[in-house]
Amino acid sequence: MTAATLPAEGSVSVRLWLDGKTGAGTIICRAEVATRRPRAVAALVGRRTDEAVRLAPLLFSLCGTAQALAVARACEAALGIDAGAQETARNLLTDAEALDSHGWQAVVEWPARLGAPPRPAALRGLRQAVSAVMPALYPGKDGLRPGGGGLRPDAAALRDALDRMNGWLAAEVFAGAPPRDADDLARWAGLGASDAARLAARLLHPELASWGAGGTSLLRESRPDWFAAALAGDPAFATRPRHDGGPALTGPLERQAAHPLVVSVTDRFGDGLARLFAARLADLAELPRRMEAAIAGLCPAEPAMAAGRAGQAPGSGCGVAETARGRLAHWLRLDEAGRIADARMVAPTDWNFAADGPLARGLAGARVRGRDDAAERARLLVAMLDPCVACGIEVHE
Repeated sequence: MTAATLPAEGSVSVRLWLDGKTGAGTIICRAEVATRRPRAVAALVGRRTDEAVRLAPLLFSLCGTAQALAVARACEAALGIDAGAQETARNLLTDAEALDSHGWQAVVEWPARLGAPPRPAALRGLRQAVSAVMPALYPGKDGLRPGGGGLRPDAAALRDALDRMNGWLAAEVFAGAPPRDADDLARWAGLGASDAARLAARLLHPELASWGAGGTSLLRESRPDWFAAALAGDPAFATRPRHDGGPALTGPLERQAAHPLVVSVTDRFGDGLARLFAARLADLAELPRRMEAAIAGLCPAEPAMAAGRAGQAPGSGCGVAETARGRLAHWLRLDEAGRIADARMVAPTDWNFAADGPLARGLAGARVRGRDDAAERARLLVAMLDPCVACGIEVHE
């Protein structure tokens, strides 16, 4: 399959209606969020497991490592393969990829929200460090397959890559140490030493700090069995996921809700843009710490093989992986020949940009100053939720 024949990944469209001037000012009286995502996962049907894992990063242009690992984990569950010895290394790979994704936001999307030119060239150093992680774990670069690869961690090379990532964050995002609480965040924002700090200053403005509050529950569920039951039991779950009967938010805020910076910002400003941005900063600060702990816990391992399924036909399974944007899950069912007979997935964008999800709830009823202000505030909220596809915004009066 060539890149030219791969299915398009779709888009998110946002349509807002303003009620005009009222005693309380202009409000968004109606917000429609529609996600158009061709089911690229259908291209996995008919493939063998190794082929499906190789194809996954080509089907989805972002978070390719997480996509491949979620498919690999689903295949392992269906084949009865225990790859637990590979999991620390695998999490290190997805954490490095998440850091790269956050980094892109910091030097491309965040400057755009300030009216400044994007700085993609600034990503070079970060991406060189991130690309060094796979060969430092798997010399054969075979870690992304069912059962894993020949894990031979090179601790010195991994620590060198991590040092370079930390250096990049210190120079390009934090211009020093990450802020620790709401007071520290305000001081850091006031210095304006990076695009991130200047965006923080904007989002801490009284008119914006608590704007976009949607009150959506956090997606606390991460068990593959739960996602398997949801995806296998209802094909519509992939396009309209529900948790406890309603929409849910996944991503940095869900992961970092208990972080001291996020707790402090929430106490001061409540829900809204400031809280979402604080969570992204906390995620950026915590990823290298988690990677450092993972490096210390690595051990060599061989690829895992199927065991304990003698006389049993291949079954079904679900794999879950974390991305910068949130939790990703792939479910698949194998036929008797070991080929994929059915495949379904639910991605972070499916949660955060659902018709009644966090974006829609944050926009509906929000106060704005007019059409242009509504569009720009919506762009800020979209940037904080970070869809994996392009997003268009229309405002009607």
